[in-house]
Amino acid sequence: MTVMVPSRTPALITPGQQALESALHQLGQAAEHLGLDDGLRTMLATPRRSLTVSVPVRREDGRMDVVQGFRVQHNVSRGPAKGGIRFHPGTDIHEVTALAMWMTWKCALVGIPYGGAKGGVAVDPTLLTTRELERLTRRYVNEILPLIGPEKDIPAPDVGTDEQTMAWIMDTYSVNAGYSVPGVVTGKPMTLGGSLGRAGATSRGVQIAALAALGRSPEGVTVAVQGFGKVGALAAQYLADSGCKVVAVSDVKGAVHNPGGLDVADLRAYSAENGSVTGYRGADAMAHEDLFELDVDILVPAALEGVLTADNAPRIRARLIVEGANGPTTPEADEILAANGTTVVPDILANAGGVIVSYLEWVQNMQAYSWSSAEVDMKLRDLMEGAYAEVKSMAAERSISLREAAHVIGVGRVAEAHQMRGLYP
Repeated sequence: MTVMVPSRTPALITPGQQALESALHQLGQAAEHLGLDDGLRTMLATPRRSLTVSVPVRREDGRMDVVQGFRVQHNVSRGPAKGGIRFHPGTDIHEVTALAMWMTWKCALVGIPYGGAKGGVAVDPTLLTTRELERLTRRYVNEILPLIGPEKDIPAPDVGTDEQTMAWIMDTYSVNAGYSVPGVVTGKPMTLGGSLGRAGATSRGVQIAALAALGRSPEGVTVAVQGFGKVGALAAQYLADSGCKVVAVSDVKGAVHNPGGLDVADLRAYSAENGSVTGYRGADAMAHEDLFELDVDILVPAALEGVLTADNAPRIRARLIVEGANGPTTPEADEILAANGTTVVPDILANAGGVIVSYLEWVQNMQAYSWSSAEVDMKLRDLMEGAYAEVKSMAAERSISLREAAHVIGVGRVAEAHQMRGLYP
């Protein structure tokens, strides 16, 4: 049985629906390779719990807005649910479900004892004051309170959220519990039980995956990064520090290009001060779409899902794509890239650094103990490099893509957990 979502006119498909279709397509491919029966496939395709809530927000001028919030726990067979919370106007239940599913396979792939979850609020955080954001966060947490907890579901930062958001979540949960519960979230400030190395963990994982897939010295290797945010900017910095030459980056407002290489540290400082990379004097402006078509060694899509499509995939010249974002490549684009000989390191492997160090933070919280940044980095590197080696071996053994191999491993481990636990009652 192939798991599909209801068909609809392509023009009416939202980005969230497209992401869910991509996730289900990837699950279907893995299920075929694994020979899973129809019942198990359906169980793996169906979220364990999905919650949609209304979140009223009191604005500074006295108005009250109501936005939608979501929390989806896709699977908890291998441990408590784990997944970020994003604040973005395009967030919907389809997108959150897809992201939760990818998180399930990601955790299983890198061998940490979590299931997958995701949350979000359909709001543009840049249009809210700090006090409005705090009220929004606390009310949203109050609505999803029955689902979360250090042994049930542990949120983390994602698009539009940060360590301050996690501090508000931890405090709201702790006030309701009657005592401090640092393990309810990860990605917290250090003073509240955060972990050394967590802030740049996703970006560090992208760097580790890129260099492992490159298979040669990074000196002079050219890189383009789409999405110069908290993942893409640090990924660009880490790759540059490794010897790569970052020649182009983009953010939501524009893109810049310098064939001789960008001064990434200077560009990061400029972007932080000006709110965008646009206008940076050390590079020329370029169109967003043109960044994808640059003749570079490595392309890192590090923004939102669905940016590499059947329309632009034929013009991509990068030899290696390392997915810093979740679901940036559609199934149609995957086929085109594979036919053109482009290697794609899939999201559930390439951006797993964040959840790995989130797990390490949670372990430290649960044990009331902390590790040094060197210890955290060593554990991150070991898990990332070990997972890449497994995926590469599986891909070679079965003559399949890295994405298919990663899903075969991740889905296979979750399926095995289901079968070992059995069905109750």
